[in-house]
Amino acid sequence: MTSNQISNGILKALGIILGVVLILLFLFKIQSVIVYIAIAAVISLIGRPIILFLRRRLKFKNTIAVIVTMLILIGLLFGLVRLFIPLIVEQGHNLALLDIDQLQGNIEDLYGEAIAYFQINNIDVEQSIKSSNLLSKIDYSLIPDFFNSLISGLGSFSIGLFSVLFISFFFLKDSKLFENGIMTFIPDGNESRWKNSSVKIKDLLSRYFIGLIFQILILFIIYTIGLMIIGVENPIVIAFMCALLNLIPYVGPLIGAFLMLTLTMTSSLGESFQDIVLPKTFWVFVVFLIGQLVDNFVSQPVIFSKSVKSHPLEIFLVILNAGILFGIVGLIVAVPAYTAIKVILKEFLSDNKIVKKLTKGL
Repeated sequence: MTSNQISNGILKALGIILGVVLILLFLFKIQSVIVYIAIAAVISLIGRPIILFLRRRLKFKNTIAVIVTMLILIGLLFGLVRLFIPLIVEQGHNLALLDIDQLQGNIEDLYGEAIAYFQINNIDVEQSIKSSNLLSKIDYSLIPDFFNSLISGLGSFSIGLFSVLFISFFFLKDSKLFENGIMTFIPDGNESRWKNSSVKIKDLLSRYFIGLIFQILILFIIYTIGLMIIGVENPIVIAFMCALLNLIPYVGPLIGAFLMLTLTMTSSLGESFQDIVLPKTFWVFVVFLIGQLVDNFVSQPVIFSKSVKSHPLEIFLVILNAGILFGIVGLIVAVPAYTAIKVILKEFLSDNKIVKKLTKGL
């Protein structure tokens, strides 16, 4: 091998490395656009069954079906906004005018009632907390600042919302638009295989996302009925938030439980801990457990087996590994990504023994 060949090989390798670095840098800079496209792709998968129903059953033209579907999705979005925004603004206004000393006194009273009820006398917890001045170190003024930052972020959110809706419209109008963009990077000999994989992935993920909506709806109904019976304030909002958090596997239910119990206790500040706060919190926890039992043993197995055609244990291991590797984002995208990978593997490596085992039933 001559020196010219070696130098050319080194220059070629450096060029490839530089090209990869530039591509990764470019993708990092436009990560918000990638997120918009990903969200729009999910929305198009959710809206796809609606469009097919309008076109096949009601004989709508494609453009009219897309417009009606977008109006339905936008109507659902504005329904959520009408549910949450007034509550957030009201709470932000109340917290901005909040008497911080009174709030600290209420928390200290609640803590004192808990200590007295559970009779924690042998362990000098109360004296330890008082000596540490824990309550006095809490910066309650950060709460109004948080809500002010939240409202100021609505401007950038509106830009993202418009971008997602705009991209979603064209994904719904031309279902092959996203597919054709990917086809640019597929070798000519594998185009037919990719088209078959694309159709299968769309069908499976559409059913999966529709199944998730029903999963949230079931939890929302259970939580709402339970919280209304117990007498918790704002039961619909709390139930919806906790049901929505369930979309994050394993971590979301824990956050939802903490949120539900915390809002229940703080809504009863100043009342008797033994007679009101503790029983109400206990029954709220029972409602949460009932919802989780129904979700874990009924909703999720049905969704996974019917939509993505994977065993619940298989899904558990995939979600666990994705969470370890990629954190919260990995937990959320684990099932859709795994389903897409399985379909692609079956199409391109159908003779492989491991692939046959994993993709059985697809």
